[in-house]
Amino acid sequence: MRRADISRSTKETRISVSFDPDGGELSVKTGLPFLDHMLESFGRHGRFGLSVAAAGDLHIDPHHTVEDIGIVLGMAIREAIGDGRGIGRFADAAIPMDEARATVILDCGGRGYLVFEGHFRGIETGGIPNDLFEHFFSSLVHKAGITAHICFTGRSDHHICESIFKAFGITLQRALEKSGSDSEIPSTKGTF
Repeated sequence: MRRADISRSTKETRISVSFDPDGGELSVKTGLPFLDHMLESFGRHGRFGLSVAAAGDLHIDPHHTVEDIGIVLGMAIREAIGDGRGIGRFADAAIPMDEARATVILDCGGRGYLVFEGHFRGIETGGIPNDLFEHFFSSLVHKAGITAHICFTGRSDHHICESIFKAFGITLQRALEKSGSDSEIPSTKGTF
């Protein structure tokens, strides 16, 4: 059982996330319908059990809510990975959405790092400033201990976002699949 349940409360947000890489129910309520759609795509295509409940200071703007969801989801993924015994660790996927395409390459080996390459055409998508999507993934991968290379192209920012979230979910699912002996940690160091 690799399920992780993490909650975090600040003066700006209250976030609860359940993450199970082995499947389960999907429920996302962030107060931001477009982010709900993206996280549902991430969960469905990754075949994860995922619950995200968020309440934030959306009367100011979506920044704190988007950032803190990334932080808490990253913490839950890190806890679910544990010591990494038996996982594949590395994976990649290239996923199209009509004219858009995202390529995601992951290393779930304990080192948080993000490369985010591509250009949005507009300023915001679904009421969320486009620069927050990079910030979301930066927060997530640093807390999860994942090196992620996310590269994208396209004309529709909606399609770009959807291809990124789908590709990230599919790639993460592949990286977390049990691929070896449960006693093996996939690292030359013997630890992450």
